[in-house]
Amino acid sequence: MGPWRCLLLLPLLAPALRAQQQQFMEYVERRLTLLEERISQWHDQSSRYSTELRDFKNQVLGMLEAAEKEREAMRAEAESAAVRVDRLEREVDYLETQNPAPPCVEVDETLMDKQVATAKQRKNEKYTKLTDCSDTIASVRAMKILKRFGSASGLWTKDAAGSSEKIYVFDGTANDTVYVFPRMREFTLFSATRKAARIKLPYPWVGTGHLVYDGHLYYIRQQGLSFQVIKFNLANKTVVDSSVFPAEEQIPVFGLSPSTYIEVSADEEGLWAIYATKEDEKNMCLAKLDPSSLDIEQMWDTPCPRENAEGAFVVCGALHVVYNTRLPSRARVQCVFDVSGTLAPEDASLVYFPKRYGSHSSLKYSPRERQIYAWDDGYQIIYRMEMKKKLEV
Repeated sequence: MGPWRCLLLLPLLAPALRAQQQQFMEYVERRLTLLEERISQWHDQSSRYSTELRDFKNQVLGMLEAAEKEREAMRAEAESAAVRVDRLEREVDYLETQNPAPPCVEVDETLMDKQVATAKQRKNEKYTKLTDCSDTIASVRAMKILKRFGSASGLWTKDAAGSSEKIYVFDGTANDTVYVFPRMREFTLFSATRKAARIKLPYPWVGTGHLVYDGHLYYIRQQGLSFQVIKFNLANKTVVDSSVFPAEEQIPVFGLSPSTYIEVSADEEGLWAIYATKEDEKNMCLAKLDPSSLDIEQMWDTPCPRENAEGAFVVCGALHVVYNTRLPSRARVQCVFDVSGTLAPEDASLVYFPKRYGSHSSLKYSPRERQIYAWDDGYQIIYRMEMKKKLEV
């Protein structure tokens, strides 16, 4: 087609091209309008979501603050409840250990004089043994330090005659409350006294010479210049009997334990009392006690000196006195007095205790366990003993 023909067709095609351009522009405008609407819708939704998120965040923060306040309130209530429970436990312990009104212990002077006269008549007589026990201590086989509890001076022990596993703790040399742990485990594991029952005695004790024997507590009470042995029933918490000890002008029995005037001890033969008087202030005295009536059955003057003595106990009818120096050192059994005469002092073994912390304030021999419960400067120690027959020593 020639050029002149194209020129003839241009006027005819121009309207069609303008129509197509118009349609294209309208299409673009519609698409832009739709895009603007979608952008506006997205903006509105984003703004709404942001507002909702901000409101939700504020709501969560409020809930967290309320929860924190409730947690603090619950913790305060729990602490208050713990305090009330602790107070209730102490009150229950107090109610459990309350005793009836203390009995009026009157001293029958005539009976006392009669007991003193009877005891003196049998003084230093040879003792007729009740059992066939013929053992004596050969050495300390083992030593076990349980824990440190209470004051520097005190006493801990089991029932020397019964089968109970209870641990009785006397803290200090002058008090009226005995701690009772159900077993050795509780006494060893727990340092606080909350796990222990408490027995409040009708009269305070003096010294560390007390003893638990066959369900009864035999403890020493000072009344003026005289001393009483109190027999206290541990089951019903009452005083069964009491007796003024028939010795005049008593002095501390151990030179290193000035608070102990009477040491009540138990062995295979029964109960004994170790004491000292001004009549023979250099040496100790020994008496056999009747556990039922607290009467003195027999008395002996021993050759065992009081000086540098820190404790004593009886094994198979033989008094063993433990000596030390005022400075911490090895304690040793240096004097043995056999009331039956079957063991001469020079034939007894010289028993050494392992080096410890200070000085023993109490040594309690357990005849059924053949071991000693010791209190050494606040430490509770068990000594297991190696025994030999007296004739073999």
